[in-house]
Amino acid sequence: MKVTLKQAVAAAALTVLSSSALAAEHVVEMKNSGADGAMVFEPGFVKADPGDTVKFVLVDQAHNSTSVEVPEGAEAWEGGMNEGITVTVDEEGVYVYKCTPHAALNMTGVIQVGEATNYDSAKKAVDTLTESAATNKDRLTGYFEQVQK
Repeated sequence: MKVTLKQAVAAAALTVLSSSALAAEHVVEMKNSGADGAMVFEPGFVKADPGDTVKFVLVDQAHNSTSVEVPEGAEAWEGGMNEGITVTVDEEGVYVYKCTPHAALNMTGVIQVGEATNYDSAKKAVDTLTESAATNKDRLTGYFEQVQK
C-alpha cells in the first residue's frame, strides 16, 4: 500500500493531537493555610504522567513556585511572585519545588512523573530543604514518602 505525503501528514497530526488530548492538568493551589498547615501547596504531592501539566494557582498573595530539583533533561522553572505558572512535566522522575519566600516554613512540594529516575538526587534536595526549614520539618518528608520507586 502506497502512502501519500498528505496521508502521512494527516496521520502525524492525529498522533500529536491524540497525545495532547490524553495529557492531564493537575492543579496545585498556593495557600496561606490548608489541610497540612500554614504556607502550603495543596496538594503537596502530585502523581503525573509524562506530558501532563501542573498548574500552580495563586490563592493567597506573596507566593510563587520554583523548582529545586528536576530530572535530567527536564526544564527547571521559576514562577514570578504573586503569579501562577503552568509547568509541563515531560521527563520521568521526581520534581521538587518550593515557594521562595516561604521555604523556611517548608512550603514545598513533590511531583512524581512515571518512574523515579532521579530518586537519590531528589531525596538529597528534600533533605537539604528539610534541614534548613524552621518549621513543618516533616511536611516535605511526608510528601516524598509517597514517591514510588
